[in-house]
Amino acid sequence: MAEEKESTSIPLSQAENGGDDPEDPVKSPPTSSNSSTRQACCFFLQSWVSKKFMTGCVVLFPVAVTFFITWWFIQFVDGFFSPIYDRLGFDIFGLGFVTSLVFVFLVGVFVSSWVGSTVFWIGEWFIKRMPFVRHLYTASKQISAAISPDQNTTAFKEVAIIRHPRIGEYAFGFITSTVILQRENEDEELCSVFVPTNHLYIGDIFLVNSKEIIRPNLSIREGIEIIVSGGMTMPQVISPLERVARQGDIIPLNRII
Repeated sequence: MAEEKESTSIPLSQAENGGDDPEDPVKSPPTSSNSSTRQACCFFLQSWVSKKFMTGCVVLFPVAVTFFITWWFIQFVDGFFSPIYDRLGFDIFGLGFVTSLVFVFLVGVFVSSWVGSTVFWIGEWFIKRMPFVRHLYTASKQISAAISPDQNTTAFKEVAIIRHPRIGEYAFGFITSTVILQRENEDEELCSVFVPTNHLYIGDIFLVNSKEIIRPNLSIREGIEIIVSGGMTMPQVISPLERVARQGDIIPLNRII
């Protein structure tokens, strides 16, 4: 009887804790699944909110930039004639901007005439004789000539695709001029292709055989947009002009190269 009592006796430390051992997985209480479910819901909600927030930023960023630049441009152009209207007592926002647009239009009409072109040529002659101003004027004129609707001798001729820097890789460029390379057998026509690198007017010039140049169905303005945007405005399908004229349909670039 004494041995049975000794075997059924419980230590005092276990008795004070109610007989439960926290380190014993059998005797410890089961972990609740509510905490794990709550953590999963919080993670999903956080991921969903972060994704939607970034989507909103991506959508609103170009809108905000466009609105800011447009608003700045309107205020900048409006500031040319607004002081004149303020002195006359007219306080109408946008009136100076409209006047500036009309003024630019009239300048274009005037310069297109014989008298206007002569006056412009004389003023340009004086500007080109100035030490520092002539460099700024020349660079600005090249940029405006490249996007001008009246394509002249100083503007980009065509958009070109050439094999560069090695076989299998291609680069966008602009044909600026042509040159005839005289050889013993036959003359070879070379095109001067300007390939922008870091900026629209910082790049390399390559002399490429005119037969090896791919002339896509892209305008000069579309080519400039592709260069300035880093290729983000690249069309999904590019076709050479000769195949478009011959077949009348669009052929992907990977099928013609």
